[in-house]
Amino acid sequence: MRSERRGLVALLIVTIVWGTTFPAMKLLSQHLDALQIIWARFAIALLVLLPLWRGMRGSECRWGLALGMLLFIAFWLQIEGLARTTSNRNAFVTGLNVLVVPILAMLVLGRRYGLALWAACGMALLGMTLMFHENEPWNLGDTLTLASTFFYAVYILALEECARRTAGQPLRATRMAAAQATVMFVAASVLVVIRHGDMQGALGPLLDIPPASWIALVYLGVFASVLVVTLQAWGQQRVDAMRSAIIYGLEPVFAATMGWFLIGESLGITGLFGAALIVGALIVSQLQPPKAVPQCGQS
Repeated sequence: MRSERRGLVALLIVTIVWGTTFPAMKLLSQHLDALQIIWARFAIALLVLLPLWRGMRGSECRWGLALGMLLFIAFWLQIEGLARTTSNRNAFVTGLNVLVVPILAMLVLGRRYGLALWAACGMALLGMTLMFHENEPWNLGDTLTLASTFFYAVYILALEECARRTAGQPLRATRMAAAQATVMFVAASVLVVIRHGDMQGALGPLLDIPPASWIALVYLGVFASVLVVTLQAWGQQRVDAMRSAIIYGLEPVFAATMGWFLIGESLGITGLFGAALIVGALIVSQLQPPKAVPQCGQS
């Protein structure tokens, strides 16, 4: 039980940091495209994590690389969406992975849930209708973010499956974070060159971003990448996917708060009511007994 509580605290820290990343990425998206942001962010992260490749076990490498590819797709779609919508909308659509997780678990893993899940879906749909009606209709940015949400949900379930399959020899979260950062950096490097023609053209805009954007980039690289990826892997070794999802459901609350504080984005009364319904849906969707997960060792 103590190990599970530590896992929940770790995931709460992950969620709080996540909430701060939306305004930071929105600020960067004014100067860089999604692939440039991912490349720079994980170049910084990899500088910190690269020494952890020494002594990495084969299972840690394999799981880390597979999880890193899922995370890369989710990040790419999310930032592409963020460039086309507000940070508040991006955060709340991303938060719907809390509903997508149990739906995927039902369809793919054969799990069964009661009426609470379907009530939560109805609440979420109504909340999104109210929230988006206030500003503008559903747009391409929201669609890209919703696609990102699907891959985040797969990533959450994959982390749980990783803990289950490696219970006999627990994986070290720091090593898995190093493998994931490597995948993110390499994939972004390849795609950013394809998009811009060469590395000089791809990375030239980094030299021109203002100091505030550099601060945001370093923050994303160190805290929102090294710390978050490590803590998420460590926490989900101790907490099942459904219990993890309810913690992640608080992400839009932190994102909306930081969006208002840092870049002046705000919601009106109708939008706030819609946002409250979405957060309520995230909580209602988790009204079922938690499943135990194997307790893993220290990272």
